[in-house]
Amino acid sequence: MYRIRLIENVLAEARETFPAVVISGPRQSGKTTLLKNFVKKGSFITLDDPNFRALLYENPIDYLDALKKPVVIDEIQYMPELTGIIKILIDRDRTPGNWFISGSQQFSVMRNISESLAGRAAILTLSTFAYSERGTQKDLVPYLLESSYPQPLLYSNVNQELWYSSYLQTYLERDVRSLMNIDNLRDFEQFIRLLASRISGQLNYSSFAGDLGLSVPTIKRWVSILEASNIIFLLPPFYKNYGKRIIKAPKIYFLDQGLVNFLVGIKNETFLLNGPMGGAIFENAVVSEIAKREYARGVKPEMYYWRSQSGKEIDLIMPVEGIMTPFEVKLSSTIKPLFYKNLQYWLDLSGQKNKGFLITNCQVDLPLPGNIGNLYWKDYFA
Repeated sequence: MYRIRLIENVLAEARETFPAVVISGPRQSGKTTLLKNFVKKGSFITLDDPNFRALLYENPIDYLDALKKPVVIDEIQYMPELTGIIKILIDRDRTPGNWFISGSQQFSVMRNISESLAGRAAILTLSTFAYSERGTQKDLVPYLLESSYPQPLLYSNVNQELWYSSYLQTYLERDVRSLMNIDNLRDFEQFIRLLASRISGQLNYSSFAGDLGLSVPTIKRWVSILEASNIIFLLPPFYKNYGKRIIKAPKIYFLDQGLVNFLVGIKNETFLLNGPMGGAIFENAVVSEIAKREYARGVKPEMYYWRSQSGKEIDLIMPVEGIMTPFEVKLSSTIKPLFYKNLQYWLDLSGQKNKGFLITNCQVDLPLPGNIGNLYWKDYFA
């Protein structure tokens, strides 16, 4: 059962321009399936198979050079040194669209690509399913309860809780332990669960370190692993001074709400929206959805949040038609003046004449004062 992915448009453009296309993303996001459907002819190699790895160890240049083009190399993280060989072959023949490379872990793939394939490869990220890729457009509760990973989403016979339990253990054992040399997986799993319970909040490294009895450098390293694995998305603060964006705390979001539900034990509507995490869950869904759409365009999301010294906050700031535009995310089917108070403050402070927007669960197109508009989440995601 194949679903067309948003990234296919930019993938088609990249194939006509670059000798190589690299697709990274979280494990099980559909990279292999995408490439098998997109690249109809040529050769397919999966480095997850030890037989292929054995063949390549003997004479990688001649073996790869003899393959019918285009060549798809799946799971490159198991032999990242191959990117150096591919560079040699590209320099011999720079025909666009000859090489397609996928990998589940950006931290291993990107390091070698930056050294070997700079200027030769288009680098894309395939996230889990965005709302518009899921097929039937569901209401808010079913949308937030279901997974955005292809297998549990598309196959109704898959037990979602069991799938996530297996996924988490696979991620920990195969990727974290083997690729990042983390010894204490129990501490790492506790860290992921604690992180999930604090979605949409600021990432306070010292607080996490204190709660888990670990050092701040360890927490920073683990956050980097999750971010590079496309498990989490960090939203930096908005400052005109770029240096301040780097040193100030980002906010935490998971790119798959289903994983959050599994990690914090949310199984039904009562705990999903009516519990203490309701607003944070909705905000997580909105921010992650926008980030996925940006990745599907082939760009790194240019998204920020803003907080004043007095505590006023804007959930999201991002460019709209070239102008930085503020958004507030509210889990409500009614609009209250309090919701857009900070939007008006930010617009006045910035001196910009553009609009500010609410993203809510309100379907009614209400006339709002000033330059404020309301976006019903389903219409915005469709």
